[in-house]
Amino acid sequence: MIFPVNAALERYRERMDSLEPEEMVINLGPQHPSTHGVLRLELITDGEIVKEVIPHMGYLHRCFEKHAESMNYGKTIPFTDRMDYLASMNNSHGFVMGVERMLGLDQKIPKRIEYIRVLVCELNRIASHLIAIGTYGIDIGAFTPFMWCFRDREHIMNMLEWASGSRMLYNYIWIGGLFYDLPIGFEDRCGEFITYFKPKLKELEALLTKNQIFISRTANIGVLPADVAINYGCSGPMLRASGIKWDLRRVDNYSVYPEIEFDIPTGKGEMGHIGDCWDRYKVRADEVAESVRIIEQCLTKLTHEHKRTPEFDPRALVPKKVNLKAQDYYVRAENPKGELGFYFITQEKSDIPKRVKSRGPSFNNLSVISELSKGVLISDLIAILGSIDIVLGEVDR
Repeated sequence: MIFPVNAALERYRERMDSLEPEEMVINLGPQHPSTHGVLRLELITDGEIVKEVIPHMGYLHRCFEKHAESMNYGKTIPFTDRMDYLASMNNSHGFVMGVERMLGLDQKIPKRIEYIRVLVCELNRIASHLIAIGTYGIDIGAFTPFMWCFRDREHIMNMLEWASGSRMLYNYIWIGGLFYDLPIGFEDRCGEFITYFKPKLKELEALLTKNQIFISRTANIGVLPADVAINYGCSGPMLRASGIKWDLRRVDNYSVYPEIEFDIPTGKGEMGHIGDCWDRYKVRADEVAESVRIIEQCLTKLTHEHKRTPEFDPRALVPKKVNLKAQDYYVRAENPKGELGFYFITQEKSDIPKRVKSRGPSFNNLSVISELSKGVLISDLIAILGSIDIVLGEVDR
């Protein structure tokens, strides 16, 4: 039996067959450091000029969706941690919210649990953005920001390890509650970290944000217009850097975010054009400062209004078995990289879903690279790819 050739594959073959004499095909990756994982970019170049970029994914297929369809909802949470493994708390928070809403538990979750969830998610958001900023600096030749960002990220990882027992893949946020309450003294240590960290943000601003070499390498490079970002399904800092004020923490008002004050940074074209590489960096840097504000408010709530009590049990609402009626349900949450969504197709009176489809923000954000990279230098392509901030565990989920 002859199967029809995929239209995209057919176009790819036609493009390869119609190469001009001066054009050359170069492979960037799949092991190149700037690809941030096993991503292969096939470049069609004319000298140093990139005429076309063809991303090849699938080197790190992790079978998340198949895992989710072969085990119960609770056992799937450790696998959500391994999608965007730099933001495990945010992944599990989105997945858990979907199951809780289908169970009708979302309105019963104690406020202390919700504030703890937001606290650890925002700590993880800062850690993720520090990786993005640090590796972005080293991609285009700045080594010091890389070391400084990883130094500060270590403090966050130590705290999350103290809370969950794991450094990266936490399995901390459970359906109906948490693995455990915060350790005694966690709030104080977290407050000490915030006091330490605030001046570091100013140092980072002096080191990168106002660095003329960094500005020259990122301003007016890889400009993503708002309409193109929307058409490609971009989200998170990629979308907001193009001037669109869209953050699911505000749009959907999930968890206790409606009770918390914070701003939504957007690209303003301060150093170049709205939606360029510099704007994408700046949005992430500003979001780190906003996450600090959110953490401070969570700590205030946890130490004054929703205090630790001896009778508090973070596992009190954790169901022994998830029995759902047959339904289709989509849930989304604001991951550090954008909109992370889970589409559930459940089975009647079964704790194993029939289908779980994951919508990873890195996959959609990466798809726009071909549009951003036409006519740029190869060195600028590295700056564009780094500004997208992808994790291949989520692209090849």
